[in-house]
Amino acid sequence: MRIGFGYDIHRFADNRELWLGGIKIPYDKGLLGHSDADVLLHAVCDALLGASGEGDIGKLFPDTDPKYKDISSIYLLEEVVKNVSLKGFVIENIDVTVICEMPKIGPYSQKIEQKISDVLSIDISRINIKAKTNEKIDAIGTGEAIAVHAVCLLS
Repeated sequence: MRIGFGYDIHRFADNRELWLGGIKIPYDKGLLGHSDADVLLHAVCDALLGASGEGDIGKLFPDTDPKYKDISSIYLLEEVVKNVSLKGFVIENIDVTVICEMPKIGPYSQKIEQKISDVLSIDISRINIKAKTNEKIDAIGTGEAIAVHAVCLLS
């Protein structure tokens, strides 16, 4: 059994779509990043890569490589899952905490769980998405960014 932990944070930006967990979330801003900036999937990727001993998302998909510009993070997660599987690991579960003031994540958590479940080919009961605020403290609390913590268990 191996445990992995992932973390990511992205600032909000104008004229961008907001993608979280592979789901387009209606909001007046998106997140700034080289790819689609899906902070949730980036944290999940890092958790999986960490547990499998493969480094992090920046090592596998460097933001200096133009082929990853504006790429869907679903594709990145699919590639990470392939790497994890090739090393002989089975994904047992994923637990995610999204930290932001807005938008409210609760109404989308089940759709996000289903999307991740589909990509990972594991039962939705093994995926858990939680949302927390930062109580109006720091850049997250003032609505400037979204942060995500993710944990996974591999066997």
